[in-house]
Amino acid sequence: MRFGYITMNSASGIHPAPLAKELEARGFESMWVPEHTHIPTSRRSPFVGGGDLPTGYLHMMSPFVSLAAASAVTERLRLGTAVALLLEHDLVDLATQTATLDVISGGRLLLGIGVGWNEEELFTHRPDLPFRSRYGAARERIAALRTLWRDEVAGVEGRWDRVEPSWVYPKPVNGTIPIVSGSWGELALRHAAADADHWMPVDRLLVDAEGRPDVAGGVERFRRMVAEEGRDPDTVPVSLVLFARPTPARVERYTALGIERMVISAPTGELVDEDFTRRDLDSVMDVVQEYGEP
Repeated sequence: MRFGYITMNSASGIHPAPLAKELEARGFESMWVPEHTHIPTSRRSPFVGGGDLPTGYLHMMSPFVSLAAASAVTERLRLGTAVALLLEHDLVDLATQTATLDVISGGRLLLGIGVGWNEEELFTHRPDLPFRSRYGAARERIAALRTLWRDEVAGVEGRWDRVEPSWVYPKPVNGTIPIVSGSWGELALRHAAADADHWMPVDRLLVDAEGRPDVAGGVERFRRMVAEEGRDPDTVPVSLVLFARPTPARVERYTALGIERMVISAPTGELVDEDFTRRDLDSVMDVVQEYGEP
Protein backbone atom coordinates (compact mmCIF):
# COMPACT_ATOMS: atom_id res chain seq x y z
CA MET A 1 0.00 0.00 0.00
CA ARG A 2 1.12 3.55 -0.74
CA PHE A 3 0.40 6.22 1.87
CA GLY A 4 -0.24 9.91 1.33
CA TYR A 5 -0.98 12.74 3.75
CA ILE A 6 -3.25 15.78 3.36
CA THR A 7 -2.48 19.00 5.17
CA MET A 8 -4.85 21.98 5.39
CA ASN A 9 -1.87 24.10 4.24
CA SER A 10 -2.30 27.21 6.35
CA ALA A 11 0.40 29.79 7.06
CA SER A 12 -0.03 29.28 10.81
CA GLY A 13 0.51 25.52 10.59
CA ILE A 14 3.42 23.41 9.42
CA HIS A 15 4.82 24.87 6.22
CA PRO A 16 4.95 22.75 3.06
CA ALA A 17 8.73 22.38 2.74
CA PRO A 18 9.39 20.99 6.25
CA LEU A 19 6.27 18.83 6.03
CA ALA A 20 7.39 17.39 2.71
CA LYS A 21 10.81 16.53 4.14
CA GLU A 22 9.15 14.85 7.13
CA LEU A 23 6.81 12.82 4.92
CA GLU A 24 9.54 11.60 2.60
CA ALA A 25 11.78 10.66 5.54
CA ARG A 26 8.93 8.79 7.24
CA GLY A 27 8.11 6.65 4.20
CA PHE A 28 5.05 8.43 2.84
CA GLU A 29 4.68 8.23 -0.93
CA SER A 30 2.76 11.49 -1.51
CA MET A 31 1.76 14.85 -0.04
CA TRP A 32 -1.56 16.52 -0.86
CA VAL A 33 -2.90 20.03 -0.34
CA PRO A 34 -6.43 21.44 -0.83
CA GLU A 35 -7.59 24.65 -2.45
CA HIS A 36 -10.02 27.44 -1.67
CA THR A 37 -8.91 30.73 -3.17
CA HIS A 38 -11.18 32.57 -0.72
CA ILE A 39 -14.42 32.08 1.24
CA PRO A 40 -17.00 34.86 0.76
CA THR A 41 -18.29 36.01 4.13
CA SER A 42 -21.91 35.80 2.96
CA ARG A 43 -21.66 32.04 3.57
CA ARG A 44 -24.76 31.33 1.51
CA SER A 45 -23.53 27.88 0.49
CA PRO A 46 -23.75 25.35 3.33
CA PHE A 47 -20.55 23.51 4.18
CA VAL A 48 -20.52 20.21 2.33
CA GLY A 49 -19.49 18.40 5.51
CA GLY A 50 -22.39 19.83 7.51
CA GLY A 51 -22.25 22.12 10.51
CA ASP A 52 -19.96 25.12 10.84
CA LEU A 53 -17.17 25.67 8.36
CA PRO A 54 -13.86 24.61 9.98
CA THR A 55 -11.39 27.46 10.41
CA GLY A 56 -8.77 25.77 8.25
CA TYR A 57 -10.90 26.45 5.17
CA LEU A 58 -10.46 30.20 5.69
CA HIS A 59 -6.65 30.14 5.69
CA MET A 60 -5.47 27.88 2.86
CA MET A 61 -2.34 28.94 1.00
CA SER A 62 -1.86 28.51 -2.75
CA PRO A 63 -1.57 24.80 -3.55
CA PHE A 64 0.79 25.22 -6.50
CA VAL A 65 3.20 27.56 -4.72
CA SER A 66 3.17 25.28 -1.68
CA LEU A 67 3.85 22.16 -3.75
CA ALA A 68 6.70 23.96 -5.54
CA ALA A 69 8.28 24.58 -2.13
CA ALA A 70 7.77 20.91 -1.26
CA SER A 71 9.33 19.87 -4.55
CA ALA A 72 12.53 21.79 -3.84
CA VAL A 73 13.37 19.80 -0.70
CA THR A 74 12.34 16.28 -1.79
CA GLU A 75 13.37 13.78 -4.45
CA ARG A 76 10.72 11.05 -4.60
CA LEU A 77 7.60 12.39 -2.90
CA ARG A 78 4.61 12.67 -5.24
CA LEU A 79 2.90 16.06 -5.04
CA GLY A 80 -0.88 16.27 -5.30
CA THR A 81 -3.81 18.64 -5.01
CA ALA A 82 -6.79 17.35 -3.02
CA VAL A 83 -8.38 19.05 -4.70
CA ALA A 84 -7.67 22.00 -6.96
CA LEU A 85 -10.82 23.86 -7.96
CA LEU A 86 -10.50 23.40 -11.68
CA LEU A 87 -12.80 26.22 -12.77
CA GLU A 88 -11.40 28.93 -10.48
CA HIS A 89 -8.39 29.60 -12.72
CA ASP A 90 -7.68 31.10 -16.08
CA LEU A 91 -7.20 28.13 -18.40
CA VAL A 92 -3.83 29.06 -19.91
CA ASP A 93 -2.45 30.14 -16.55
CA LEU A 94 -3.55 26.83 -15.02
CA ALA A 95 -1.93 24.86 -17.84
CA THR A 96 1.40 26.68 -17.50
CA GLN A 97 1.43 26.67 -13.67
CA THR A 98 0.79 22.95 -13.46
CA ALA A 99 3.22 22.08 -16.24
CA THR A 100 5.90 24.26 -14.63
CA LEU A 101 5.39 22.52 -11.29
CA ASP A 102 5.56 19.16 -13.03
CA VAL A 103 8.81 20.09 -14.78
CA ILE A 104 10.61 21.48 -11.72
CA SER A 105 9.55 18.45 -9.67
CA GLY A 106 10.71 15.95 -12.29
CA GLY A 107 7.23 14.77 -13.25
CA ARG A 108 5.85 14.26 -9.72
CA LEU A 109 2.59 16.23 -9.94
CA LEU A 110 -0.81 14.58 -9.51
CA LEU A 111 -3.56 17.07 -10.34
CA GLY A 112 -6.49 16.26 -8.09
CA ILE A 113 -9.50 18.19 -9.30
CA GLY A 114 -13.02 19.08 -8.21
CA VAL A 115 -15.78 21.52 -9.11
CA GLY A 116 -16.41 22.79 -5.59
CA TRP A 117 -19.42 23.18 -3.32
CA ASN A 118 -19.29 26.94 -2.70
CA GLU A 119 -21.45 28.70 -5.29
CA GLU A 120 -20.43 32.23 -4.33
CA GLU A 121 -16.72 31.31 -4.48
CA LEU A 122 -17.10 30.13 -8.06
CA PHE A 123 -19.17 33.21 -8.93
CA THR A 124 -16.27 35.49 -7.97
CA HIS A 125 -14.10 33.83 -10.60
CA ARG A 126 -16.71 32.90 -13.20
CA PRO A 127 -19.85 35.04 -13.06
CA ASP A 128 -20.59 33.79 -16.58
CA LEU A 129 -20.73 30.14 -15.48
CA PRO A 130 -23.96 28.92 -13.81
CA PHE A 131 -23.20 26.73 -10.82
CA ARG A 132 -25.41 23.97 -12.23
CA SER A 133 -23.21 23.86 -15.36
CA ARG A 134 -19.93 23.30 -13.54
CA TYR A 135 -19.61 19.57 -14.32
CA GLY A 136 -19.97 20.10 -18.04
CA ALA A 137 -17.53 23.02 -17.89
CA ALA A 138 -15.06 20.87 -15.95
CA ARG A 139 -15.22 18.11 -18.55
CA GLU A 140 -14.48 20.66 -21.26
CA ARG A 141 -11.61 22.09 -19.22
CA ILE A 142 -9.98 18.69 -18.64
CA ALA A 143 -9.92 18.14 -22.40
CA ALA A 144 -8.56 21.66 -22.92
CA LEU A 145 -5.74 21.15 -20.42
CA ARG A 146 -4.70 17.93 -22.10
CA THR A 147 -4.64 19.74 -25.45
CA LEU A 148 -2.52 22.61 -24.12
CA TRP A 149 -0.11 20.21 -22.40
CA ARG A 150 0.23 18.03 -25.51
CA ASP A 151 0.14 20.03 -28.73
CA GLU A 152 3.04 22.10 -30.05
CA VAL A 153 0.55 24.63 -31.36
CA ALA A 154 -2.54 24.35 -29.17
CA GLY A 155 -5.96 25.90 -29.54
CA VAL A 156 -9.26 25.46 -27.74
CA GLU A 157 -12.72 26.28 -29.05
CA GLY A 158 -15.35 25.30 -26.50
CA ARG A 159 -18.43 26.65 -24.87
CA TRP A 160 -16.69 27.86 -21.73
CA ASP A 161 -13.02 28.07 -22.76
CA ARG A 162 -11.42 29.49 -25.88
CA VAL A 163 -7.74 29.86 -26.75
CA GLU A 164 -6.59 30.90 -30.19
CA PRO A 165 -3.83 28.64 -31.64
CA SER A 166 -0.82 29.38 -29.43
CA TRP A 167 2.51 28.15 -28.16
CA VAL A 168 1.85 27.14 -24.57
CA TYR A 169 4.91 26.01 -22.63
CA PRO A 170 6.40 24.23 -20.79
CA LYS A 171 5.06 20.76 -21.52
CA PRO A 172 4.75 18.19 -18.70
CA VAL A 173 7.62 15.75 -18.28
CA ASN A 174 5.59 12.74 -19.43
CA GLY A 175 3.51 14.58 -22.00
CA THR A 176 0.55 15.02 -19.65
CA ILE A 177 -0.30 15.28 -15.95
CA PRO A 178 -2.51 12.65 -14.30
CA ILE A 179 -6.01 13.98 -13.58
CA VAL A 180 -7.21 12.64 -10.22
CA SER A 181 -10.94 13.02 -9.61
CA GLY A 182 -11.90 13.59 -5.99
CA SER A 183 -15.57 12.70 -6.40
CA TRP A 184 -18.32 10.51 -4.98
CA GLY A 185 -21.77 11.82 -6.01
CA GLU A 186 -23.63 10.13 -8.87
CA LEU A 187 -23.03 12.82 -11.49
CA ALA A 188 -19.45 13.38 -10.39
CA LEU A 189 -18.82 9.63 -10.58
CA ARG A 190 -20.11 9.47 -14.14
CA HIS A 191 -17.74 12.24 -15.19
CA ALA A 192 -14.82 10.63 -13.34
CA ALA A 193 -15.52 7.28 -14.97
CA ALA A 194 -15.45 8.94 -18.39
CA ASP A 195 -12.52 11.33 -18.02
CA ALA A 196 -10.28 10.80 -14.99
CA ASP A 197 -6.90 9.08 -15.00
CA HIS A 198 -7.31 8.24 -11.34
CA TRP A 199 -10.13 8.28 -8.75
CA MET A 200 -9.72 9.44 -5.13
CA PRO A 201 -12.97 9.66 -3.11
CA VAL A 202 -13.41 9.82 0.67
CA ASP A 203 -13.86 6.26 1.88
CA ARG A 204 -16.65 6.95 4.38
CA LEU A 205 -18.81 8.63 1.72
CA LEU A 206 -18.91 5.67 -0.65
CA VAL A 207 -22.18 3.82 -1.22
CA ASP A 208 -23.13 0.74 -3.18
CA ALA A 209 -25.59 0.54 -6.08
CA GLU A 210 -28.53 0.60 -3.62
CA GLY A 211 -27.24 3.70 -1.85
CA ARG A 212 -26.03 1.90 1.29
CA PRO A 213 -22.70 2.91 2.90
CA ASP A 214 -20.23 0.38 1.56
CA VAL A 215 -16.62 0.98 0.52
CA ALA A 216 -16.27 -2.26 -1.43
CA GLY A 217 -19.63 -1.72 -3.12
CA GLY A 218 -18.71 1.88 -3.96
CA VAL A 219 -15.44 0.86 -5.56
CA GLU A 220 -17.18 -1.88 -7.55
CA ARG A 221 -19.85 0.60 -8.64
CA PHE A 222 -17.22 3.01 -9.94
CA ARG A 223 -15.32 0.29 -11.79
CA ARG A 224 -18.56 -0.81 -13.43
CA MET A 225 -19.14 2.79 -14.59
CA VAL A 226 -15.63 2.90 -16.06
CA ALA A 227 -16.37 -0.27 -18.02
CA GLU A 228 -19.65 1.22 -19.24
CA GLU A 229 -17.62 4.10 -20.69
CA GLY A 230 -15.65 1.57 -22.76
CA ARG A 231 -12.55 1.87 -20.59
CA ASP A 232 -10.59 -0.83 -18.78
CA PRO A 233 -11.16 -0.38 -15.01
CA ASP A 234 -7.67 -1.76 -14.35
CA THR A 235 -6.21 1.33 -16.05
CA VAL A 236 -7.93 3.75 -13.62
CA PRO A 237 -6.25 3.38 -10.21
CA VAL A 238 -8.21 4.04 -7.04
CA SER A 239 -6.98 5.86 -3.93
CA LEU A 240 -9.07 6.47 -0.83
CA VAL A 241 -8.99 9.48 1.48
CA LEU A 242 -9.32 8.61 5.18
CA PHE A 243 -10.39 10.97 7.95
CA ALA A 244 -10.26 8.10 10.46
CA ARG A 245 -6.86 6.79 11.53
CA PRO A 246 -5.61 3.83 9.46
CA THR A 247 -5.70 0.45 11.16
CA PRO A 248 -4.06 -2.81 10.06
CA ALA A 249 -7.50 -4.32 9.40
CA ARG A 250 -8.49 -1.37 7.21
CA VAL A 251 -5.22 -1.49 5.27
CA GLU A 252 -5.60 -5.22 4.64
CA ARG A 253 -9.24 -4.80 3.57
CA TYR A 254 -8.42 -2.00 1.15
CA THR A 255 -5.40 -3.85 -0.21
CA ALA A 256 -7.68 -6.79 -1.01
CA LEU A 257 -9.93 -4.38 -2.95
CA GLY A 258 -7.01 -3.39 -5.17
CA ILE A 259 -6.71 0.11 -3.70
CA GLU A 260 -3.46 1.76 -4.75
CA ARG A 261 -3.10 4.43 -2.09
CA MET A 262 -4.55 5.48 1.26
CA VAL A 263 -4.40 9.23 1.77
CA ILE A 264 -4.56 10.11 5.46
CA SER A 265 -6.21 13.43 6.24
CA ALA A 266 -5.47 15.41 9.35
CA PRO A 267 -8.19 14.50 11.87
CA THR A 268 -9.54 18.04 11.99
CA GLY A 269 -10.20 20.83 9.51
CA GLU A 270 -9.53 23.46 12.16
CA LEU A 271 -6.35 25.47 12.30
CA VAL A 272 -3.57 23.47 13.97
CA ASP A 273 0.06 24.22 14.74
CA GLU A 274 3.20 22.44 13.58
CA ASP A 275 3.47 20.30 16.70
CA PHE A 276 -0.08 18.98 16.20
CA THR A 277 0.80 17.74 12.71
CA ARG A 278 3.98 16.04 13.89
CA ARG A 279 2.06 14.29 16.67
CA ASP A 280 -0.54 13.18 14.12
CA LEU A 281 2.19 11.72 11.91
CA ASP A 282 3.65 9.93 14.93
CA SER A 283 0.23 8.37 15.61
CA VAL A 284 0.08 6.62 12.21
CA MET A 285 3.71 5.65 11.75
CA ASP A 286 3.38 2.05 12.95
CA VAL A 287 0.89 1.29 10.17
CA VAL A 288 2.78 3.27 7.50
CA GLN A 289 6.05 1.54 8.30
CA GLU A 290 4.52 -1.94 8.46
CA TYR A 291 2.38 -1.75 5.33
CA GLY A 292 3.90 1.00 3.20
CA GLU A 293 5.76 0.24 0.01
CA PRO A 294 9.53 0.51 0.49
